[in-house]
Amino acid sequence: MRLRCAVLDDFQKVATEVADWSLVADDVEVVAFDRHIEGEDALAAALAGFDIVVTLRERVPFPGSLIARLPRLKLLVASGMRNSVIDHAAAEAHGVTVCGTASSSTPPVELTWALLLGLARGIVEESSALRAGGPWQSTVGADLHGRRLGLLGLGKIGSRVAQIGLAFGMHVSAWSQNLTRERTDEIGVELAPSKEDLLASSDFVSVHLALSDRTRGLLGPAELALLKPNAYLVNTSRAAIIDQEALLAVLHEGGFAGAGVDVFDIEPLPADHPMRTAPRLLATPHLGYVSRANYATYYGQAVENIQAYLAGSPIRLLAH
Repeated sequence: MRLRCAVLDDFQKVATEVADWSLVADDVEVVAFDRHIEGEDALAAALAGFDIVVTLRERVPFPGSLIARLPRLKLLVASGMRNSVIDHAAAEAHGVTVCGTASSSTPPVELTWALLLGLARGIVEESSALRAGGPWQSTVGADLHGRRLGLLGLGKIGSRVAQIGLAFGMHVSAWSQNLTRERTDEIGVELAPSKEDLLASSDFVSVHLALSDRTRGLLGPAELALLKPNAYLVNTSRAAIIDQEALLAVLHEGGFAGAGVDVFDIEPLPADHPMRTAPRLLATPHLGYVSRANYATYYGQAVENIQAYLAGSPIRLLAH
């Protein structure tokens, strides 16, 4: 009997086009869902008849309570090699193998700069005014050359963001809890003495940290208050690194110039979520990883993962 595989991706047409699913067609019936399924009850009902689920990043949570309601589920494939919304212990207890895929750091680097430049030059405001017959040139752009870019995190993504900042002629500094001078010297940037110093001295701050117990809520009301009145904050990492209520309060009340955000506490954002109407916010719907090349990797390797599982030798197992 053929197994059944559910592909959970709003871009289901792209998901099924960029990979050769025919490689598993003899053994697996693939069903692509082109809408987000909200709520555990709806997910349990929709996925009850599937042995394999391929899920996009952390879009759909798989807590232990949901996994327990999917007795047919045997293989869960998530794009990327880090996923905080899958209960790995519950998956193991119910005999579910959890695999991941590679994910390029290039798309989030590029989106970081799209947000930063969009904020600095008022791209959205100016384009909207032009198309609506509004004023000709209504904003004065913030220069990058000679300004300070502060990076929270200098890993794979942060270091590439740093190199582009240097190419713009910016002064670049970085901080994280374990960052060393050897690492900053290697990249050619300054090591900030502290998180507080980086926030207070930077004209642009960009977050590039993994979410963990140490980084959750790293930027709260006290930290956001340190930013300069003309500073911009960009987050393409994880929403929970910044206190979301504090960020909303600053955007409404003033404090710094604005924020560019690609990640949210709830995804997709509900229609009435306050982030949708917050002032001084350039927001994108978690586009950091969304590129054709990344999708080709995600779903090409998802097919490989299914093939390996069927052969009895699962690959790219996600760590608990």
